[in-house]
Amino acid sequence: QVQLVESGGGLVQAGDSLRLSCAASGRTFSLYAMGWFRQAPGKEREFIATISQSGTNTYYVNSVKGRFTISGDNAKNMVYLHMNGLKPEDTAVYYCVASKRSDWYRGWSTSYDYWGQGTQVTVSS
Repeated sequence: QVQLVESGGGLVQAGDSLRLSCAASGRTFSLYAMGWFRQAPGKEREFIATISQSGTNTYYVNSVKGRFTISGDNAKNMVYLHMNGLKPEDTAVYYCVASKRSDWYRGWSTSYDYWGQGTQVTVSS
């Protein structure tokens, strides 16, 4: 089992930056990748970004490319989501995820085995 705990959410203004952190514990050696999803009120859960265990490969949803950056620190079992140029439409609960599947790069929610409890990000206009 792997446990994921997010932190760093909050209320910011449009154009601001925010960094989300995710601490992983447990059988982290079994993971292929970690990433982030988000869910806005009344909307389906959406893939945001993912990073391979080695840190070599990253993938993003088009709507955040150039604004968000995912990074990891294997020594600390941490993954981060650096968010710049935040927009009101980025308002959502952000979930840290982890995968032990070979299709992790597809960004499907079913490719991720472990989910954190979520952290709220609210962007005011």
